[in-house]
Amino acid sequence: MIGQQAHLAAVQRVRDQLATLPHDQPVRLAKKTSNLFRNRERISSPGLDVTDLNHVISIDPEALTADVQGMTTYEDLVAETLAFGLMPYVVPQLRTITLGGAVTGLGIESSSFRMGLPHESVTELDILTGAGEILHVTPDGEHADLFRAFPNSYGSLGYSVRLRIKLMPVKPFVRLQHLRYDDLDSCIAATDQIVRSGEHDGRTVDFLDGVVFSRHEAYLVVATFADHAPYVSDYTGQQIYYRSIQQRSDDYLTVKDYIWRWDTDWFWCNGALGLGRPMVRRLWPDRYKRSDVYSKIIRFETTHEVKARIDQWRGKPARERVIQDVELPIGRTAEFLHWFTQNVPISPVWLCPMRLADHTAPGQPWPLYPMRTGETYVNVGFWATVPIEDGAQDGDVNRRIERAVGKFDGHKSLYSDAYYDEDTFWQLYGGETYQAIKKRYDPSGRLPDLYTKAVLRK
Repeated sequence: MIGQQAHLAAVQRVRDQLATLPHDQPVRLAKKTSNLFRNRERISSPGLDVTDLNHVISIDPEALTADVQGMTTYEDLVAETLAFGLMPYVVPQLRTITLGGAVTGLGIESSSFRMGLPHESVTELDILTGAGEILHVTPDGEHADLFRAFPNSYGSLGYSVRLRIKLMPVKPFVRLQHLRYDDLDSCIAATDQIVRSGEHDGRTVDFLDGVVFSRHEAYLVVATFADHAPYVSDYTGQQIYYRSIQQRSDDYLTVKDYIWRWDTDWFWCNGALGLGRPMVRRLWPDRYKRSDVYSKIIRFETTHEVKARIDQWRGKPARERVIQDVELPIGRTAEFLHWFTQNVPISPVWLCPMRLADHTAPGQPWPLYPMRTGETYVNVGFWATVPIEDGAQDGDVNRRIERAVGKFDGHKSLYSDAYYDEDTFWQLYGGETYQAIKKRYDPSGRLPDLYTKAVLRK
């Protein structure tokens, strides 16, 4: 942890640097890691160096809060909070997701069915705006409009330099129960019942997510904090976590290993690198079994297209990247999954139920993200590539998915490729509300707007 004075000095350095950047070029962050999955237009101007804003400032175990710099990774944050027997309300699945990134870009995890989304545990922020100001932002203060519009703005309204978040107590272990369903309707019906009651088989449920392997094989993972464990499993080496869901009905993990259970294998996406093969897995050092290592390899391939050129030389079809998280109302989720499993050749698929934790604000309290208070949604995550068929174009499958998501009353996250036309996009993501707030806090347009970033990839 760093002290308050060191934090203020780091903020001033970033603010001074912003003032020196070219005013005719879009401002971007200079980051070592990124969990965005969309290619962006290259620019020649330097990025905003936020390297120094990556620390926990303080933890208050009495108030159950933490003050955290915006570029702090959840890996570093969790390491600090677990020492106090605490964790953030929601910890996104990958170690190098930053707190500021999860709040401005949204994040979810298996606690989201009861604790909401990461931005809902934020009580106050300090935001560096495109105008170069540092604003203290709270839910009911002078800048309450920015507080509400910041989630899902993806840095287009400013960058968080400090956030105060709520923490919750943890126990040393987590017990997991894997419930199999042979049809999608039963799986989603059980999800709805658990979310409504907060219980399963007479026990309180602390975490809930699931995996669809096929139309006839789906699982819910019902997890509960535990003081003791008869054993603990280890999925940071040779054993693969998501395969264990199919192989055993009960399991125990340390709370730390539960939090990062998906990171070791990047859910299942490192299978594209051969990590599902026992020989390759043994040769791959455990310290490099991390999502940020895999993403660097994929980004290298995206830039240089080494494998794509080899596949072309071997006569294989080009492939379209389909990396999406979409949210469906729970009443339409089974319908979407039936459509998806019949039309998109991708499996497994992740399920994560979620509800807004803020039950006081009526309607849609976060204007840039179309979720309503009191409704349950299910995040459906799928991350793979599919062959581009003869006569098709790159992006066609993603466009079909976007249309299907709209048909089933859902919406999609914007961390990856989006293909909406501009009118449709603004109808879905804030429209007039966004434009008014953008004009107030970035009047010169130094930060690219949300459509420019999410769809035009600039």
